Amino acid sequence: MARIEPISEANITPSLRQAFEKHVKDYNARITNMKATLGHSILAFEVYMQWYPLYKEVEKILGKRLAYLFAYAISFASECPLCSTFFRKIIMDAGEKPENLQLTSSEQKVVDFGSSIAKHGGHIADEIYEGMAARYDKKDMVVLIAFAGQMIATNVFSNVTQTDIDQYLFDYLPSVKDSLK
Repeated sequence: MARIEPISEANITPSLRQAFEKHVKDYNARITNMKATLGHSILAFEVYMQWYPLYKEVEKILGKRLAYLFAYAISFASECPLCSTFFRKIIMDAGEKPENLQLTSSEQKVVDFGSSIAKHGGHIADEIYEGMAARYDKKDMVVLIAFAGQMIATNVFSNVTQTDIDQYLFDYLPSVKDSLK
């Protein structure tokens, strides 16, 4: 049960409604439980929705598949059920199994980079950083690190508020059997 319930329809101000409508239109996205919870503060909503343009930059750098695997690795390492399930959906809808991803060595470095940032609060081993810095320029590294921070912030928000997982994600929750592996 969520610690802070999503804002109710009765409490949506005209400016928040406009922000929600703009978000839906601009990103072809839905207003999820997390976004509706952020809606209690329009500023918080607008700040967190900057995730979208940053994620588009990550897609330009990594490509679509590796971008969502990077985000999944961060969310999984952050132990965020909501965000992990969101990215499980993307992975599964693309025909893969999150528990059995086939990664090249360079893809594994990106996944390990994201996972390490989340697991260690940004204090990652030199070899993990250097493996990425050898492949990506400074601008790309800044984008990837900034995105990791934004993704972790989203994970933290969802975890602290115990945001309920949206119904459209229920079929993508890991089974008990998968979590015992």
